[in-house]
Order: sequence, then structure tokens, then C-alpha cells
Amino acid sequence: MTVSVGAALAISSLAMLAVSPARSQDAYPSKPIALVVPFPPGGVADIVARPAADAMSRVLNAPIVIENKPGAGGGIGMGYVAKSKPDGYTLLLALSSISIIPEADKLFGRPPAFTVDQFARVTADPTVLAVRADSPWKTLQDFVADARKRPGGITYGSSGNYGTMHVPMEMFASSAGVKLLHVPYTGAGPAVIGLLGGNIDAVASGPSTVIQHVKAGKLRVLASWGDKRLASLPDVPTLTESGYEAVFFQWSGLFAPVGTPEAIIVRLREAARAAATDPRFMAALATVETPIQYMDAPELQRFWDADAKKLGDVVRRVGKLE
Repeated sequence: MTVSVGAALAISSLAMLAVSPARSQDAYPSKPIALVVPFPPGGVADIVARPAADAMSRVLNAPIVIENKPGAGGGIGMGYVAKSKPDGYTLLLALSSISIIPEADKLFGRPPAFTVDQFARVTADPTVLAVRADSPWKTLQDFVADARKRPGGITYGSSGNYGTMHVPMEMFASSAGVKLLHVPYTGAGPAVIGLLGGNIDAVASGPSTVIQHVKAGKLRVLASWGDKRLASLPDVPTLTESGYEAVFFQWSGLFAPVGTPEAIIVRLREAARAAATDPRFMAALATVETPIQYMDAPELQRFWDADAKKLGDVVRRVGKLE
């Protein structure tokens, strides 16, 4: 399924890279399914995974258990699923860092934790720039002007090097000609807590992780990386309309290891498609103002290929980070 978020995030359905014929006639599923989220609780992937797992479990008549496996900007959990038995019982809810991390591994000349073709795939969502409501920056222009005066003086948090909160901020900083100080966390949830606590000055994250704090008057959103303004934040300009070349979608997708039998992939896609219109799922995403748009394999494939190329270019421009 793809839950694309005009305003926040997206989930996509399973699209296959490669599958093999079903090797068993056993009814699937016949036991609980693990859905690995490669980040801590509270981030975009986790916020999407939990209601998605609930909806799909009701379609499949089997429990889907969330397993948070954070670390290395998502690389640990992604690598774990890539190496898992392709039997449909270990799935992944990942973000667009699934396209980024293999490029970072190449940069360091190390064996990749996984390669993109180890997964069947899915999804997408524009990122926003959030600061505390009591910060001195009322507008994006204020933020940029201050950053130019104090190179490295403004800090921002991320989910880790080359992750989906790091790459968009580096895209923006490069376009704006400013230098910001990167402070990596283990995920979006901890980074937002760091922002609220005054330990960092800003984050680039999916709207779903900050929207409740914006409504509570604790955070302010200065801009978005979308190609158009967010429906949930109509007064917030995009970076593009503000004169910066920075468009980034923090998409989330549902994946299975390559080699998963075709019959199981078909069953999972059916469940994902049904979940996209499940009332409870829709209500959960509405709470974080995330509209749902279905995206299936062919459309997603085109989107992902183009997005992966763009993100790879950014990683090479950022260069090695120790």
C-alpha cells in the first residue's frame, strides 16, 4: 500500500524486485509476523508501522508484532531483514534511508549492510524544518540570516549519519550556503525530545513527529522540503518557493526480503491495499494529519528509482563522515 502523505508521510505496498515460486502449500500466515522498524519508537517509521500492522493483522488473521531495531541510521534493522529467511514472517517498515545507506557504504569502501535488490519494496512524504517556538527565528529568512552570521553555530539533530533527517538538512545548507552543526541521535523520536529540551536548535523530520508539538505551541515550522505547501501547514513555505534547491520526501515503505514466494507477496500486497482504506488506520494517520494515497508497484518503482539516484548524489556531495 502506499500511504502517501500530501502533508506528512507515506506507506507503500509491497512491490517485488524478485520473487521465487511458492515453496510450500502451507496456509500463510500460520504464525505471528515480525514487522521490523529500524528506528526507536516515536519517529515517522514507528508512527506509520503500528497502525499499519494493526490493520494488516486483521486482514491476514495473524498477529503482526513491531520490533524496533535502531542503529546506524536504520542500517542495522534493514540489514537484519535483508538477511532474514524470505518466508513472509519478517518484514520491514523503512524510510528513504534504504536508498541512502548503500551509497554511504560505497563511500567508505566497506561491504554494504544490505543492497537495495535484497528487498521487495514500497512508499513517500515531505520533510519540515522545525525549531522551538521560543527560538529567535520567526521565519526561514531569520534562520538563514543567523546561520550565515554564525557558521556552525546552529545545531540540528538527526536519526544518524546519512539518515532521512541528515540528508535533507545538508541539501538545504548547501543550497543556502550555510554551515550547520550536525548532532546525530538514534532516531526522530529522540531528536525531537532533544529539540524540545533545548539540546539542539532544529530538526528536519516528517510532519507526523512534530505536528502535535506545533499545535501545543512548543515548536514552530519554518519551511518544508515538499514540492508544494502542506495541507496541514498552508502558511509554511516550501524551500523551493523560498529560492533554495531542496526537495526531499521522507517516504516509508513496507518491504520483504528478496526471494519471498510470489504467493506470499501477493497476499501481503492484498493486505496492504486493504489496510490503506481501513477506518482505524485512516483515523490513526488523520491524528497526525497524514492524508493517504494508494501507490502500487509500477508507480512506486519509478518514484523510487528517481529518488534513489538523487539521494545518492547528495551522499557523494556530503562525503565521508567519521
